[in-house]
Amino acid sequence: MNQNTTYAVVDIETTGTDPKVDRIIQIGCVLIRNGRLINRFATDINPERKIPRQIQNLTHISNSRVQKAPYFEDVAFIIADLLADTVFVAHNIFFDYQFLNAELKRCGVTPLKIPGIDTVELAQIFLPEESSFRLSDLAESFGLQHDNPHQADSDAEVTGALLLYIEAVMRQLPLVTLKTISERATLTAMQTGEYIANIYLQQLKENPPLAAGLEVIDGIVLRKKAVTLYEDTYYQTKYPQKKIQKEKLYQNELSFRKEQARLMNLVHQHFTQDETKDLLIEAATGMGKTIGYLLPASFLATPEKPVVVSTVSLLLQEQIMKKDIPLLNRFLEQKLQAVVVKSKRHYLDLARFKQTLSKPVSQKQYALYQMAVLVWLTKTTTGDFGELNLINLNHLFFQDVAHRGVNYLSKKSPFYQHDFLKFLNSQMQESNCLIVNHAFLAQESLRKEPLLPESPYLIIDEAHHLPTICEKIAAESFNTFTFEKQVQLALSEEGIFAKLDDWLAEEMAAKHFIALLQEELKELVASYEVLRDLLLHKLAPEQEIITSADFLKFDKKTLKCFKKIELFLKESSEIKASWQQFLEKREFAWSTAAQIDFATLADLLDELEKQKRIMQRFCHDFAPRYTHWILRSEKHPGLTFQVTDFNAAILPQTKWYPRFEKIVYVGGALKLTKDRNLFAKRLGIPTASLKIVPAPFDYANQTEILVPTKAAYIPKLSPSEYSDFLAENLTLLLKDFKRPALVLFTSHDVLQKVYEKMHLTFLENGREILAQGIGGSRDKLLKRFSQSNAGILFGTDSFWEGIDLPGEQLELVIVTRLPFENPKRPFIHARYEFLNAIGVDPFNEESLPNAMLKLRQAYGRLIRSSTDRGVMVVLDRRFVNTTYGKKLRQAIPKKVTISEKPILEIAAEITEFLKD
Repeated sequence: MNQNTTYAVVDIETTGTDPKVDRIIQIGCVLIRNGRLINRFATDINPERKIPRQIQNLTHISNSRVQKAPYFEDVAFIIADLLADTVFVAHNIFFDYQFLNAELKRCGVTPLKIPGIDTVELAQIFLPEESSFRLSDLAESFGLQHDNPHQADSDAEVTGALLLYIEAVMRQLPLVTLKTISERATLTAMQTGEYIANIYLQQLKENPPLAAGLEVIDGIVLRKKAVTLYEDTYYQTKYPQKKIQKEKLYQNELSFRKEQARLMNLVHQHFTQDETKDLLIEAATGMGKTIGYLLPASFLATPEKPVVVSTVSLLLQEQIMKKDIPLLNRFLEQKLQAVVVKSKRHYLDLARFKQTLSKPVSQKQYALYQMAVLVWLTKTTTGDFGELNLINLNHLFFQDVAHRGVNYLSKKSPFYQHDFLKFLNSQMQESNCLIVNHAFLAQESLRKEPLLPESPYLIIDEAHHLPTICEKIAAESFNTFTFEKQVQLALSEEGIFAKLDDWLAEEMAAKHFIALLQEELKELVASYEVLRDLLLHKLAPEQEIITSADFLKFDKKTLKCFKKIELFLKESSEIKASWQQFLEKREFAWSTAAQIDFATLADLLDELEKQKRIMQRFCHDFAPRYTHWILRSEKHPGLTFQVTDFNAAILPQTKWYPRFEKIVYVGGALKLTKDRNLFAKRLGIPTASLKIVPAPFDYANQTEILVPTKAAYIPKLSPSEYSDFLAENLTLLLKDFKRPALVLFTSHDVLQKVYEKMHLTFLENGREILAQGIGGSRDKLLKRFSQSNAGILFGTDSFWEGIDLPGEQLELVIVTRLPFENPKRPFIHARYEFLNAIGVDPFNEESLPNAMLKLRQAYGRLIRSSTDRGVMVVLDRRFVNTTYGKKLRQAIPKKVTISEKPILEIAAEITEFLKD
């Protein structure tokens, strides 16, 4: 390949994916040379068979259209001649190249042997921050004209434009980065690696200088980082309590909203005047609550006393950083200087990454991640993996390069001064606003050293999620099979202990307790195997929960095995302490490579420390708050030991709660039942005050709720009957409704069954059903749904909330079943047992409020602004004909009409209501 190479960018449309039975229906090709488009070729193909309806809808190529087109035999030699002496380019090259070759061979034409380049892999390497690598999504992201997606001529043109765009990106990269990528690109598809190497050689001749803002550290190009110093204005205007003061402050950057102003004043008053520690505020989603709590905090927060904001998800963290704070800083005199704080594993360790580059890699995905990170390092200043959207943090690569903590950095390393976690800590010192998520906050109770500073101000947004997340984080567990594999790897010839043997050649004392640790590990693995066999003979096949009575029934052999394991874990803990003392005495003695290996050992020692905590509680603490689990897997013979703490959400017992002087809890649904203190009791702060900020929407006129007059009694239906019932009714509701609709399920199994019954019928009529767990990640599904005019989205748990689709992006929500938790699920059953034990009614104090919360969240998807309109359909008649249904209806704003109609009338009513 050279500058005069002709690139043939090809796309084909087919009747299906199997070249043995399917045929091409369209081929498009553009020829590119010297960065310019020099020729086009496109034709429909008569496949001599019917085009499936879903393919017609996808491509807009009809049977009548292709009947007038040539057969592939008629154009096979033309195509072969066109592609001769070119480099074949396609988006997912293996499909187009192999399918085309199968067709050429069928027609007696010599198959292609020309080189090929895959633009999917090029995009994965050189556009690492993209949220999707689908051709249409990349075209939209970079403004590439794509008039007819899934038509071969249009797809070929946009693929050609994408190739030129990526080539321009490559030519902007530093030579050092491009060289390292070209050395690792041998595992890429076909001749993609040769293409990368060729671009590198061309750039090498031109030898462009390193761009300003970049620096080369030990062979890796990094974006320069500089801590932004906090600028104290010293002149802080007084907090604007009144409407006229707020409007003056806003400078037309923000509109005055009465409800938002009320929220602001409540937050400011609590932080400055209230004597109590905790304040709960119910504020409807869509009223601007983030601005509502950030603005008053900006008048108080300093780097010495920062406001800590905890929200539920990484997505909301990003929204605060990229949308809300920049908006406020347009008119605030004292700016909010914010930083997102995540746990160490979310950040890249540069020294560990460099170590991976020194080893040959045989796995393609590992190499793709390495190359993508090399590109990303020329852009990122945070090193936060969250900037790379399409990654799997569980992949071996990210386990190899994730940060282990500042304590495991070598001061001798050339990367020490450039470390991302050190940079984050420096930023925190200069920030008056720290943004975390609830999981990070809950993990503060597990950390020996807190990562968050003490502060007068903590704001917990989406607070209704906090109890569940606290319980989830506190439910520590370990699996004996996973641990056994970890130990086998550590003890192998290339494992951590072999490496430590080299580092500790002169250190006899250290070698002694490392040898002891190896013996402990072998004994521990053997003991877990014995315990597993003993327990599997004792426990009933379905038994997961172990009570104190069960424990007392274990025979001496089993109890002795538990004690033996506890002893090994205690001794391992003592070895860990000795090892840490040894390292502290020789803090500056070790190289970067040694420190990386010591961090790997630290992971193993931390795992043993966690097992010690779990087994201590598992064997000795049977207070009602703790539930002991032994879980089995169909995939492997290991057992998972877990202890759930149902008091984990009692905040005064956490390590982090006392570190904050005042806490504000904000959420859209903190009061659901008549008991105003129910949520506060769940958090262990029963006397906390609850303030309710009225919603700014006219729910009665903007929404209505419809329930079918005739519907099966769901609890009595078999799974098959229930999925038939849903498929039939959803089809009646949606077949003629040509606007976006969200269908919410309480079971993923039911969702899949209904999807299987419906999706082909809808696809044949030109409508795609997007389904959770089937069509990609949650974010990808939401993006595709928001871009469709009449999309249908099936979702379970995470889709009941946190979806912001204003206006016509979502006007219909269908609830398939009342969202009660299944009391037969072991975890739910165990929680209800705990509540009974402490004298709390599980149904009225837990099950019913949780169902009300989910219904409120489902309803809340409809109205995000004062101009939105929407309908919610509930296909479960228990909503209107049971006593608890009456309580559930309290979750819906007052005066909203709830009507019962036959299903066909409901379909007509939805259209009529939204038309108005």
